[in-house]
Amino acid sequence: MSEMPSSILFVCSENSLRSPMAEGLTKRHFGSRIYIDSVGVRDGALDPMAIEVMNEIEIDMSQHRSKRLDDLMDTSFEVIVTLSPEAQHKAIELTRVNASEVEYWPTPDPSVAEGHREARLVAYRELRDYLIMRIDRRFGNLGK
Repeated sequence: MSEMPSSILFVCSENSLRSPMAEGLTKRHFGSRIYIDSVGVRDGALDPMAIEVMNEIEIDMSQHRSKRLDDLMDTSFEVIVTLSPEAQHKAIELTRVNASEVEYWPTPDPSVAEGHREARLVAYRELRDYLIMRIDRRFGNLGK
């Protein structure tokens, strides 16, 4: 594990699924010890299945409101974690003017999963568990 950053920004395409899940998981573990936020390249409505699978582990995302990277007042995050190719490109542009460390975590988009409801929920759970593993590996064990 690297030294703990003072601030982390998770960025995905719409701030409706992947980045809010990563934000919620990280905030649950680190609370107010680290400033944590999430944004999207574009606006998006919060995904109801993301809310459901996070509720399964007692994280309430229902009050999350989508934010865009371009609308941030302060972009001086120590670490920016991008979760989609589009977000990675946008973050690289942003870091030309600030000294943030950018990490790209290729992350599947479960909203494209097909099949019946339970099969789609499995894809969301897999994303949640993948994010827990990546956050654990980079920032510390979320299981504690």
